[in-house]
Amino acid sequence: MPPFRFSRFFEQRRRLVAALAAVGLAVAVAFLYTSPPPTEPGLQTNRKKPAPSGAVTLELSDSQIAALKIEQATTRPFPQEKQAVGSVDFNQNRLVSVFPPYQGRVISVSFNVGDAVEKDQVLFTIDSPDLLTAESNLIAAAGTQLLQSRTLNRTRSLVKIGGFSQQQLDQAVSDQQTAEGALKAARDAVRMFGKTSEEVDKIVAERLADPRLVVKSPLSGYVTARAAVPGQFVQPGVAPAPYVVADTSTMWMVANVVESDAPALRVGQEVKASVAAYPGRFFDGKITVLGPSVDPATRRQFVRIEIADPHHLLRAGMFADFTIRTGDPVSSTAAPASAIVREGDGTMTCWVTTDRRRFTRRTVMIGQRRDGFVQILSGLAAEELIVGDGAVFLSNQAALGKPD
Repeated sequence: MPPFRFSRFFEQRRRLVAALAAVGLAVAVAFLYTSPPPTEPGLQTNRKKPAPSGAVTLELSDSQIAALKIEQATTRPFPQEKQAVGSVDFNQNRLVSVFPPYQGRVISVSFNVGDAVEKDQVLFTIDSPDLLTAESNLIAAAGTQLLQSRTLNRTRSLVKIGGFSQQQLDQAVSDQQTAEGALKAARDAVRMFGKTSEEVDKIVAERLADPRLVVKSPLSGYVTARAAVPGQFVQPGVAPAPYVVADTSTMWMVANVVESDAPALRVGQEVKASVAAYPGRFFDGKITVLGPSVDPATRRQFVRIEIADPHHLLRAGMFADFTIRTGDPVSSTAAPASAIVREGDGTMTCWVTTDRRRFTRRTVMIGQRRDGFVQILSGLAAEELIVGDGAVFLSNQAALGKPD
């Protein structure tokens, strides 16, 4: 055979091998793109795609069903509540800035910040020139009244024997009454400084003026601020106040409620508040003031709540969570929290079954979460069978079986 025919034979053979390789490659690619995705044994995804709600039905094997917890939807009472955050503050109606009634220099102080005080306990003492003047006037008025009383008695005796005329007696009576009026005014002036009647009588009897003016607490509570120090000159109404005393048996809690919740709030509604310092403990109160406006920056409404705190546990400035009761509890369909799954698109779903073998995904609308249960507003009826523990597993399997 000529050499050129051998070349032709090998060329035809090379082309045949290349063609067969191309056919094999095409078959392999076709098989790769047409083969179904692998699934676990016994798990089938029966997708009834036309369902507009995106319903998916899964049929499980006995071993897979045994790993699930099938429960029944129930009816439970759910309170009508709104949540808010805020802070604790002193009851401003029971918070007093204590000033001296007259100016003077501080001589001594009796309490520090945080100390408990009782009503009428002495907070501080000042050296008051005004008190000294008032007491001096009292001593002088007492002396004048005593002199006029003696003069009147003497005049009456002399009138009886003809030593004085009736006109002179009338003048003595007038002078004595004037002296009594001046003495009464002087006593009242000293009592305005906080002196008792016994202390005033002692000043008159001993003829000794005491310029020390004591300033007492107007209520029982705790010292929340102190600016008074010995030697400091203080005046009534001039800040800072020497002492600030607060009655902490009741406290204010100032909440900031979102704008959308504002229409549901009313004065007098019950509130339960909690603070991080006392986990698991709630403080009861009621709404006393609703703000007249909404903050344009935060879109929240100011709400003031008065809280009873007889044990003085709360502190001003504490951060607080508020639960405001806006109505009586309502009965709603409830599902265990484990039965509700948040899908990738944000919807809430649960898995429903009628025969405990086939499970259908259903979209639901939820409300409150309370005591391990979720309020179902729509999408599920009471007494329907649903998957509790294991609902997330079913949602994952449904996602894996979803076509591109």
